Amino acid sequence: MNEIKETDRFECTVINIIKNLAWKGITVEENATKGRVYFARVSGAETLKEGDTLYLGVRPLYDIEDKSMRVTLYDAENNKLDWTLL
Repeated sequence: MNEIKETDRFECTVINIIKNLAWKGITVEENATKGRVYFARVSGAETLKEGDTLYLGVRPLYDIEDKSMRVTLYDAENNKLDWTLL
């Protein structure tokens, strides 16, 4: 098995958007595994819609309670949109 590097990106699809005043809550589905991740604080200024393609980056974590990785959401230009701990 190959080790995942921080520069690796995994293609995902936006499946749900919850719009608030300042932020958007976005659920994405990773295309290969169909695993889903929710990002709660994506900037409201983004022009995202359901079906758009975004990218996930994964970084392993150590010694943080029961969390094992930091997952970051990126757009096609590799701009960071949000992150969460899993």
